[in-house]
Amino acid sequence: MSNRPIYLDCHATTPMDERVLEVMLPYFTKHFGNPSSISHAYGWEAEVAVKLARQCLADAIGATPEEIIFTSGATEANNLALKGVAEAYFSQGRHIITVETEHRAVLDPCRYLQTLGFEVTYLPVQPDGLIDLTQLEQALRPDTVLVSVMAANNEIGVLQPLAAIGAICRQQQILFHTDAAQGIGKIPLDVEEMNIDLMSLTAHKVYGPKGIGALYVRRRNPRVRLAPQIQGGGQERGIRSGTLSTPQIVGFAKAVELGLEELKSESQRLLQLRECLWQALCELEKIHFNGHRTQRLPGNLNISVEGVDGSALLLGLQSTAAVSSGSACSSVNVAPSHVLLALGRPEMLAYASVRFGIGRFNSAAEIEQVAQQTISTIESLRRSQTIGSKSANFKVR
Repeated sequence: MSNRPIYLDCHATTPMDERVLEVMLPYFTKHFGNPSSISHAYGWEAEVAVKLARQCLADAIGATPEEIIFTSGATEANNLALKGVAEAYFSQGRHIITVETEHRAVLDPCRYLQTLGFEVTYLPVQPDGLIDLTQLEQALRPDTVLVSVMAANNEIGVLQPLAAIGAICRQQQILFHTDAAQGIGKIPLDVEEMNIDLMSLTAHKVYGPKGIGALYVRRRNPRVRLAPQIQGGGQERGIRSGTLSTPQIVGFAKAVELGLEELKSESQRLLQLRECLWQALCELEKIHFNGHRTQRLPGNLNISVEGVDGSALLLGLQSTAAVSSGSACSSVNVAPSHVLLALGRPEMLAYASVRFGIGRFNSAAEIEQVAQQTISTIESLRRSQTIGSKSANFKVR
């Protein structure tokens, strides 16, 4: 029996599904050819594998294979979308709209573009984490070239109304990008129905390999132009040069395929586990549920706990459960979550937050165990801090 903590940080990354690893292995050893080497059988094998994977990913979001550009992950895809559009449409406008609760992989490129003379509007969110569509419409300008709103938030799991946002952007003939790193294989996505022009994807959030992602780039109605951010080889229609990693691409496609096959049943199972965890925790007083109650990823639970130190809470849980206080990319940052601050949470509650990311391989017994340990830890911390407070108020006469 393993003594390792129960893994509940599936928004940071997911363990690879063995079925994904199985399809990848032959492309490391037997079918190791370069898909760009089309003069011999080794290259042909790899080319066919990439072609099939590209078709699979395109089908998953209602796109065509030619619209899938492989990248190293969602961070690169976001950078390519934002910087690529900014450079390609520079003469048409220098205004971009995004949201305060976006991942740093969107916020940081936007801030970089501001140093180059672009104006960026950072939309606030409502207390439940959703944007106000009226505010979005009011923020649009004649020189707006791109709106970027993530599909599912990596900290609080909130699902933004992509179809409504896409309809607004299409009506105004403004490009719409969404970071769907947390959504692919977990929620239905359709670039046509949602009027999405650019979509960032990654494999490792959906039980696939790390180091592989993709950017969907619309080719018709409208045809999206992008300035390449990596030159040298001409792969991926010249938009993203570099030798393609066939094993990772094959694994990416398999992971998404499995996610979609099991989407309905797995969503229901994760929702049940999340609700069991929340019902146990909310028996305690002064526990705050962060984000929209229902419009969120089924496996996401983000809470803030009054009367405890956030780092002490994580420390008290680390032997039982692997959880986090926010984005994995910012886990070494001592600043409070920018997402929770945007929701209007006081700084103290933003510090005292825990994100539970329930996944495919978690069981009901594990959730019960984590719930009990979390309750015990919170009660213990509150007692110790109460005692400490009384000691601090004691005066020697």
